[in-house]
Amino acid sequence: MKKLLTTCKVFAVLAVLTLTSCQDENNQVLQENPSEKVSLSDLKREIIPSSQVIPEAVQIQLDESKKNIEKYLKNDLKIEGIAVLGKLSTEKGVSLSQNLISQKDNFVAAGNILDPESVKIGKLENLNSGEDLSIAQKGLKEMAVEEIKANANVLEISWNHKGEKFSTLCYYNDSGIIWDNILGGLVMMDKRGNSEVSNDAASKVSSKWYKQWWTANWLWGSKRGEIGYQITIYYTGSSVSNVDVSDWGNISLGKAKSESKVLKKTGAYGQCRYALGLCTPTGSLSFNSSNFSVSFSGLGSNIVSNGTKSLYP
Repeated sequence: MKKLLTTCKVFAVLAVLTLTSCQDENNQVLQENPSEKVSLSDLKREIIPSSQVIPEAVQIQLDESKKNIEKYLKNDLKIEGIAVLGKLSTEKGVSLSQNLISQKDNFVAAGNILDPESVKIGKLENLNSGEDLSIAQKGLKEMAVEEIKANANVLEISWNHKGEKFSTLCYYNDSGIIWDNILGGLVMMDKRGNSEVSNDAASKVSSKWYKQWWTANWLWGSKRGEIGYQITIYYTGSSVSNVDVSDWGNISLGKAKSESKVLKKTGAYGQCRYALGLCTPTGSLSFNSSNFSVSFSGLGSNIVSNGTKSLYP
């Protein structure tokens, strides 16, 4: 009888362990593979409704974004309404938000509004396919997990894109906007870049430098990211004795890559090679060491620049 009871207890423990294991596994699957059934109505049940006034910093960003969209995209894209939903009250609400942003039937945008031809707006699944869709979803999910936390506030923005109406969720706090699939997906940037040369007349040493960089801005105008390089030559008369090169790349809520190397460090001139790129979360960058270049894939708004620069004394 005692042996029977012991056996029953063992089976009971095993059953509990198996059930717990299955539940943990199911939770992990749901976390790694967002459910297609997540909807805005699901999320709204996890939001504490609010009639609060939008913080001044956020309102300024919304107003400036609207002005720039109207200026550069004309009537192709319009903000038709903004509604305050409230505050994310639970961890479940945070998780739903993180999943909802990256679902393939969600609307997203990519492109540079200073170059209207580059702008793409639509459902994620319609703008991407195959590996590019996976890249876009993965990038959005990773960004959302990193940035959207409990107590974030939520706006619902109503859009009209060439007659097609849809809405997006805009997350924010008192200091500004955290993320919105349209406001965060579009950028403002001058693809020609900027350059600067050292002032030889003011230089007391036999050196010269050249700097070139590209900048990406948020739709409300503030700086979001930058890539660039600088080459410096050291010389005597008309003969170069040494060359230095540096590079940099950074972007807020996105990916950046920068590489540079000296090709020629002595002689009549100095020369460097550079490989630079930045993009928003729905895109990806890769560096090819064999041809020393950065390439872009996916949907994200991006700047990629690969090239060489020669500098003479």
